Parts: sequence; C-alpha cells; structure tokens
Amino acid sequence: MTDKSRAGPGAEPSAKACAALCRPDTAWRIRIGSLVTIMAMLSVLFLLSPAFTQSHQHSGKATDTAQAQSTPAPEADPQPARDADASPTVSYHAPTVFTLRTGIATGRMVYIGVGGDIDGQINPTLMVHEGELVQINLINGEGAEHDVVIDQYAARSSIVVGKNASSTFSFTATKVGEFSYFCSIAGHRQAGMEGLIQVMPGQRAAMDTDAADIVRDPADLPGPIGQRPPQVVRVDLETVELTGRLDDGTTYVYWTFDRKVPGPFVRVRVGDTVEVHLKNAADSVMMHSVDFHAATGPGGGADFTQIAPGEEAVVTFQALKPGIYVYHCATPSVAHHITSGMYGLILVEPEGGLPQVDREFYVMQGELYTVEPFGTQGEMEMDYDKLISERPEYFLFNGSVGALTKSHPLYANAGETVRIFFGVGGPNYTSSFHVIGEIFDHVYTLGSVTSPPVAGVQTVTVPPGGATIVDFKIDRGGHYVLVDHALSRAERGLAGYLIVDGPENDDIMHAGPAKKAAE
Repeated sequence: MTDKSRAGPGAEPSAKACAALCRPDTAWRIRIGSLVTIMAMLSVLFLLSPAFTQSHQHSGKATDTAQAQSTPAPEADPQPARDADASPTVSYHAPTVFTLRTGIATGRMVYIGVGGDIDGQINPTLMVHEGELVQINLINGEGAEHDVVIDQYAARSSIVVGKNASSTFSFTATKVGEFSYFCSIAGHRQAGMEGLIQVMPGQRAAMDTDAADIVRDPADLPGPIGQRPPQVVRVDLETVELTGRLDDGTTYVYWTFDRKVPGPFVRVRVGDTVEVHLKNAADSVMMHSVDFHAATGPGGGADFTQIAPGEEAVVTFQALKPGIYVYHCATPSVAHHITSGMYGLILVEPEGGLPQVDREFYVMQGELYTVEPFGTQGEMEMDYDKLISERPEYFLFNGSVGALTKSHPLYANAGETVRIFFGVGGPNYTSSFHVIGEIFDHVYTLGSVTSPPVAGVQTVTVPPGGATIVDFKIDRGGHYVLVDHALSRAERGLAGYLIVDGPENDDIMHAGPAKKAAE
C-alpha cells in the first residue's frame, strides 16, 4: 500500500473530516516483567504530561509526532479546558494501547501482537477511533535492530537493539484511512515487517456495524513496476455481493470485485502475459464475469468468464498496448452490474514505467439508480427504469457518499508531486474531473501513455468506460476538493478531499490585497 503523508502544521483541518472504527481490546496484558514497571511509570507520567511520550524518543526532534508539533507550551495555554465539541490535538483520556513483539514467523521477520484481540496475530491490523490517543509499545523479541514507523503521522518508536528491549510512542488519530506501520531498518520492511492501522469515520456509538465499508482507499494500489522484462502475471479476482454503507444510515447491496468499489488496481507492463483467475463467491445470487479493456479478444475476456455462483474461470491475455484501462463485469444487464460497483482500473505500464512521482492515488466515479430519492435512509434497491432512462439518484467517488471526504481522504505534503489514476465506471455519465485549487501539470489524454501528455490543464473529460492519468505538484498546504465540474452532482454525493500538510505559502495565495514591494 502506498503510504500517505506525514502529519504537520497544516494537518489540523483533517480532523473535521475524520471519525472512527472497530474496537481494539484496551484491556491488554504485558508478559514481560520488566516492561510492566516501565509501562506503569510511563502511564503515570503520561497523565501528568501528554507530551512525555514524544519527548523521550529521538531527543531534540520536535517533529517526531503530530501531537508533539501541536502541543502548546503550558505558559501559552493556562486554561486547558476545551469545548467538548472541538477536535483537540491533545487528548487527556486513557490511550488505546497495542503491544507488538518482533519475531520470526513463516520464515519472515514480523511483528506479533501481544494481548487483547491482536494476541498472537502476525502483523496485526490495529483498529482505532478518530480522536483517540493511540499508544504503541514495541518489544524486541529476538535481538536484532528494529523500530516501528507510521509515516502518515510522522510517529515512530526508538530503535530497540537487545532482546527484550522496548520502546513506546503515541499519537492522536486525527486522520481517516488505512496507514502502514513498518520497520525502517534497511530491508526489514521488505522482509515482512509491515502491517496496517485503520482509522475510520463515525462515532463509536453511531457506527453502522451491519454494513460493510466497501470504499477502496485511494492509496490502495501497488507501486510502480519500472524496469523489468515481460513476465506472466497472475491476477486473482473474486466477485462478492454484500450489503455496504452507501451513506450515513443508508445501505445498498453492492456487487463487487474483492469486496471494494472500485475493484483492485491491477498493474502490469507492456508485453506481460496476464492470467486472470475469476471466482464467483458461493453465496452470490448472480452470474458474473470480467471484461478488460486492456485485452484484445472476445469480450475482453468476458466470453470466457461467465460463471455461476461457486464457480471459477481462468482467462489469459497479452498486454499488447500500454495505457490506463477500465475493467468491469460484462454479464447482462451489463449496466446493472456496473452501477452496482463492478468496475476497476488496469494500468499497462510502458517499457521503463511512468515518470516518478511522490504519491499515487486511485479514484473512480460511478452512479447509483435507487428506487428511493437521494438522502433516504434504510436499505436502497436498484430501480431498473431509472437505470435505462439514465436518471441516477447518486453520483459517487469510490462507491459511497463521503468516500473521499469523511471516510478515506487523500493525503499529501506541500512540495510533493501527486498522480491520480482516474476512471469512470459509469455506467452512463461522462465526468469533468477537476481538483479545485490545482492545475494539472500533465494529463495523459484518454489514458494514452505513449502520446506526449498535455500540460497545464484545469479540467479533464473522461467518458464512461474511460480513464486518464493526471500529475501535478502541490505548492501550498491546505484543503483541495476533487469534483466532477458538473457541480450539481456534488449535491448528490460527488466530492473528495485532498488534504495537504505543510506551509500555506502566502506568495502563492493569501487573504487581502497584494503586498507592496519594500522600497
């Protein structure tokens, strides 16, 4: 997974777009006697000073965590009481605690969960609520050098060297999404020391536990291929029908590839042989298939993959032409399968790959045609008459209302270059894709990566079943909004946030009149 941005002075607005997830068990137990004493001391000191867990790490580095950056000095804030509705940078409640022990499992270096719901799990997923103070304890289990880094929050442990050596650090979960934690010692991440921390929207008490989060995180895509010879690439896809969260209090039975909308981002290079294994889940109701626009042959593979529930099919094709392409289900009614979430992107890289950027994101647009009007709560059903008449109730990025605002915003840092792979599943509406407050430095028109990109573009047109690639450098911190510039669609769910940490450069934009040059 592509890591997101580091927290910084410009990160505070993102807290307003965030919320919460599933419960980790905070009643954890520490199994090493010496660590019990250490943790008890830290707990007392933590209650006395929220900044303590930052100050004992890499001494002299004020940017070790987002919390350390924004904690005010006591003399600057003599009244610690805050508005209960505010999103404080520092939390004084007991932290949510996870303990990880380093070790070896299945021939790899890994983290092993200690205590609670993660006990014994390999590289466990750490699940927390927005606004919670999160404390991670690291125990060295075998004596090699290790640490834990969460790039998104600029949070990290100290390096632990000796067996049973330990470190602890904390941060406030102010950003929503899936973020990697990993060991930064050379080669250790690649050797297996990487897991996820998940922060999702909705207050703990208000969470809809019956409906799945079907949103594909925009940072969930494989990294560049770059230089390598052609090879056989196996792609496994499962078609799954499930009840997912469409909006607050609103659900829909999505048809998906791998339980998310859009389906997985597939990345190959020109000349590769792509071997697709498509499985239809046994509890599905419908037949499903897959049509790759990147494939040359009958139905883009759909002729060979029409499978009933519980069946599996395999189709192989040559990636003959580089570009960014849509794939989708092609089982009649094709529009019904697509509108319900069955679409994704496949990138066929040219030889040598694309120019390097700092961050890549994966965003797709689609529509939903429901019986009840937009905003109705409850479980929505598809309206076939509205579908064939092209009268959608919802316009969506990555499958749901608030997918890229409340649920999974895009994060980056000022000064970075960003690439967005953008496609339209549809099935019917063309998008006028635009990022408010930015200008695309390069646009790969109609998804072509062999033609020279167009420079200096404000808005790009993408038809249903089409895709594009846009690159731009972010020169100033702040909030940027992803839209279809058919802006009425924003009233029906179509918006996303790009939250940029870093300096808000007044030379580029500032409130008020132009500054007079010094005489």
